[in-house]
Amino acid sequence: MTGPDKTQAFPLAYYNRLCFLKNIVKNPNIIVGDYTYYDDFEQVENFEKNVKYLFDFVGDKLIIGKFCMIASDVKFIMNGANHLSNALSAYPFAIFGHGWENAMDGKTYPHKGDLVIGNDVWIGYNATLMAGITIGDGAIITTNATVVKDVAPYSVVGGNPATEIKKRFSEAEIQRLLALKWWDWEIEKITAHVQDLTGNDVSKLF
Repeated sequence: MTGPDKTQAFPLAYYNRLCFLKNIVKNPNIIVGDYTYYDDFEQVENFEKNVKYLFDFVGDKLIIGKFCMIASDVKFIMNGANHLSNALSAYPFAIFGHGWENAMDGKTYPHKGDLVIGNDVWIGYNATLMAGITIGDGAIITTNATVVKDVAPYSVVGGNPATEIKKRFSEAEIQRLLALKWWDWEIEKITAHVQDLTGNDVSKLF
């Protein structure tokens, strides 16, 4: 056995509200790794609707690793939402024209970079992630969290703004897992170790 078919949009028989996300997204600026799934209360097409302000002309990307778990109503706020914050006014005069079109000459809107999510990341219901942050491998984002800064690998964060609640493992174990990168193994090896991956003894993976 080699696990479910990663090319299937809907890996659970007779259930179309959980998908392997890579097979569903159409926007080329959303990049998703194998086996990452999205579960939606209504329809999986809501995922791209929840990637907000991702405009082609801005050029930023949402990058999601392998084996991630994304719950319904998770929102990703991209750089197209940014306004000037160090000017006298944050109002976007230029987009309305009619004598305002030159308001941004010589200026640029803030651009915080891509939103990058590592591997084996669990993002809980209704969480919000902001542009320019990196979520480390193995992290957990709790329900309703608003994440405005980087999240360390194998940490649990929650709240608004999200803060670290705890580490999932000791620092030594975290470093071993990061070096191991089990999500890059051949699927046959992952399948052989699924019982170990659902346990808590890191040494069994070596």
